[in-house]
Amino acid sequence: MKKVVKTIPRFRNYFIDTLRLYLKGGPGGAGHPKYGGLGGSGGNIYIEAKPGITLKSVQRNQTSQRYTADPGKPSQQFALIGKGGADLVLPVPPGVVATTDVGTELGESNKEGERVLVAHGGEGGSPTNGFLGQAGQQHHVKLVLKTIADIGLVGFPNAGKSTLLKAVSRAKPKIASYPFTTLRPKVGVIEYPDKRMISMADLPGLVEGAHENKGLGHSFLRHIERTKLLLLVVAVNGFKLNTKSVHRSAMESLLLLNKELELYDPMLLSKPAILLVNKMDLKGSSKLYDELLESVAKGQEYVSSLPEEMRPNKLIHLHEIVGISAKANEESVQHVKDRVRLVLDLIADMEDTQESGALVTYDDFNSDARVFQSAVTEHGTKLT
Repeated sequence: MKKVVKTIPRFRNYFIDTLRLYLKGGPGGAGHPKYGGLGGSGGNIYIEAKPGITLKSVQRNQTSQRYTADPGKPSQQFALIGKGGADLVLPVPPGVVATTDVGTELGESNKEGERVLVAHGGEGGSPTNGFLGQAGQQHHVKLVLKTIADIGLVGFPNAGKSTLLKAVSRAKPKIASYPFTTLRPKVGVIEYPDKRMISMADLPGLVEGAHENKGLGHSFLRHIERTKLLLLVVAVNGFKLNTKSVHRSAMESLLLLNKELELYDPMLLSKPAILLVNKMDLKGSSKLYDELLESVAKGQEYVSSLPEEMRPNKLIHLHEIVGISAKANEESVQHVKDRVRLVLDLIADMEDTQESGALVTYDDFNSDARVFQSAVTEHGTKLT
């Protein structure tokens, strides 16, 4: 009898969220010194947001990753003003940020049809340049995709993020028993009876030491930089990556998530956040849930009892702790949908009163009179 070996899919290079291109604006056309003719300008290169496009498809369209716009037409005796070269427009997925190799940000293309100039065409020949057409701008440009969603789901593998996303939206994320079921960010949309829609991004699971590039690393955290609300998801019975790994309790899982977020970007800890304690349908979950709440209430006292490598420098502020069963309890899922809508509405109200583009932080949110009570005293629906 053959032994059945369960394989885990390969995930390296399965999803692309960064791409480096070499771009060259079109050269300007030569002028006509004898008659004072002007050469046409070279074409520019733009990126333009287009739904349905992926960076992988951009990569496949041009294997050399080199793009050059059309040259400007030269001035001629019977056409003294040369025609400009055609612009080159590269379709990219919404949410792409373009930067140069030295870190200069060229712009963001977030909405359908939004264009960003990434390489200038050269000037045409004229009296100011001796009627010599100028070379177009040429440089390497890095395209970085940052998923645009209202809510970001963050947790360790198998905490139930994909199950939750499937329960609250029409998304169809992969759900299985091996650790890395989510290999790329997936966005689902929560639809309410009054037609309100809220987007939620499920990110690949972090692991302890992700900042050292363990597991899938934590580069995927760039996809929550633009989210307005974080949903941290931990399993009530804790987490263990494999047989050689140390089992971490729900509280330890929370603190390790806290630490990984901090190591990637401390500003993420300033985002409004809710903790979802999943798998409350498991036997003994009520006792484990109470232990978690007690640990959260101890705060820094609990943190100081842990090994130094597990301690975050700053604790994330939780507005609420909610016990749920994404798989077995529809009432708890509905509670989550109602809560996130309320929080996002409060954030929207505050954004309207702040300067355009200002980030709503925990401190802003906590100072609002309508904010939730403390995480421990009002922790939502407790399941048995």
